[in-house]
Amino acid sequence: MSCCGPSRRTVLRALALGAFPVRAVWSAAPYAGPLIDAHSHLHGPEAIEPLVAAMDRHRIGRVAILGVGGVQKDDPAWISRAVERRPDRVIAVAPVPDPLAPDAARRLERDLASGRYRGAGEVHVHQASRKIRRAIDTPPFRALLDVCAGHGAPFIIHDELTDALVTELQGALAQNRKATIVLAHGGSAEPALLAELLTRHENLHVDLSGMHFLRTPALATEPGPLGAGWRGLLTERADRFLAGIDLWAPALFTPAMLDRLMSWTRRILGELPPAAAERIAHANAARLYRLQ
Repeated sequence: MSCCGPSRRTVLRALALGAFPVRAVWSAAPYAGPLIDAHSHLHGPEAIEPLVAAMDRHRIGRVAILGVGGVQKDDPAWISRAVERRPDRVIAVAPVPDPLAPDAARRLERDLASGRYRGAGEVHVHQASRKIRRAIDTPPFRALLDVCAGHGAPFIIHDELTDALVTELQGALAQNRKATIVLAHGGSAEPALLAELLTRHENLHVDLSGMHFLRTPALATEPGPLGAGWRGLLTERADRFLAGIDLWAPALFTPAMLDRLMSWTRRILGELPPAAAERIAHANAARLYRLQ
C-alpha cells in the first residue's frame, strides 16, 4: 500500500527470535508519552489536513514529511504547502529525486542552506519492486553525505539489504563518520543483522516506518505482541531507533485507517521499557531533526 515502506515480498525474512533475550513484557498499556512520526509522506496538497486531525486525536506532536524517492514530482510543493499550513506540526525533509544526477549535491546544498529542511530523503538505494539498485559507496552519494554532514542533517535511505548491499552501506558509513544515515523500514533486515551494524557504526540510525500490521511480515500483527527479537533489540539500542508510520497511499489517510495505525504504534511502544519507548517515540527524532 506504500511505495516506500517494506511492502516487498522480501521484507523482514525472519524476526531472529531470541537474539536478544528479554525477561518480561514491560507494559500492557499503550505508550502515553510524546510521539513524533519520523517518516511519512503526502499523496497530494490537501493530505496534511486529515493527517493532522488524526495526530490531534492520538497526541502526535510532529510529523516528518519526506519525498518519495523521485516517484512524485510535486513532493517539494506539497511539503512546502504543508509547512505553510501547519508550521508547528510538520518537519520538512528535502526530497532527493535522483541521487545520481550531476547537480544533486548542489541542489541539496541549496535546500539545506535555506533552513527550510531538517534532513534529506527518502533516497532510494535498493527497492526490488521498482527494480532500483544504486551503489551507495560511490562519489555521487559521498557528495550528498558530505552536504548532510556539513548541515548536521540526517540522510534517510530506502535500502532493502542484501549481503552485497550491507558491504556497500558499511562503506558509506565509514567514509564520513559525521554523516548520519537513517535506514528506513529497518532495511528489511533481521534484528541480529541490525544489531551488528549499529555496533559497528555510530552514525547509523534505523527507523521503524512501514513495519506495521498491514505488511507481511511485520513487527507485530494488529492485536499481537511485538516479536521477542525486536523487543530485545529496541530495548538494548533504544538510542538508535525512530518511530514512524510511512503514510503515503490515499487509502492510508482515511480517519479509520489513521486511527488504527496510530493506535498500533502506541500499543507496540507500550511493550518497551518506558525510557526506551520515549527515546524511540520522541527523543531520537527530536535530536536528529534538531528540534531541541
